[in-house]
Amino acid sequence: MIKWTKYARGEQVVILGIDPGYALLGYGVISSESSKTRAIDYGVVETTPNETFPRRLELLYTGTKQLIEMFRPDCIAFEELFFYRNTTTALQVSAGRGVALLAAQQSGLPMYEYTPMQIKLSVTGNGHADKKQVQEMVRLLLRLKSVPKPDDAADALGVAICHSNIMGAAKQEFRIK
Repeated sequence: MIKWTKYARGEQVVILGIDPGYALLGYGVISSESSKTRAIDYGVVETTPNETFPRRLELLYTGTKQLIEMFRPDCIAFEELFFYRNTTTALQVSAGRGVALLAAQQSGLPMYEYTPMQIKLSVTGNGHADKKQVQEMVRLLLRLKSVPKPDDAADALGVAICHSNIMGAAKQEFRIK
């Protein structure tokens, strides 16, 4: 199930940022033109533990496809997965990322990927910023009244902002090949 907020499409480049997840896949859609960036929408595609693993993957895939169809972004930017120890969670999140990538691939749109450190550096100027600092900068950069919730949505907006901050030909370095 997708939790939607308001939708208003601008004329500028539209970027769909995705924070891959299994229970919650965060999304953030921004419009960017030169140095002007604004939020179009953000939220999560949510699955619940009472659903089977294949059903949860189907919901993530279908939700990602719906986002692409609704917002018709010019490109899609993903946060690269980074795990320390929990392999069970890593496998589930990786599967969720995989179905989101499949939906994006089927759309024919260019896809990009950024590490958490690259996103933090781009959004805050500090590659080691904590989560609260990143969320507050997302709020300030997009001129939002409050920090986007849930955290996964704020993270996805950060991914989209990171992509909008990368200039010209340098973007190709981050293209998913």
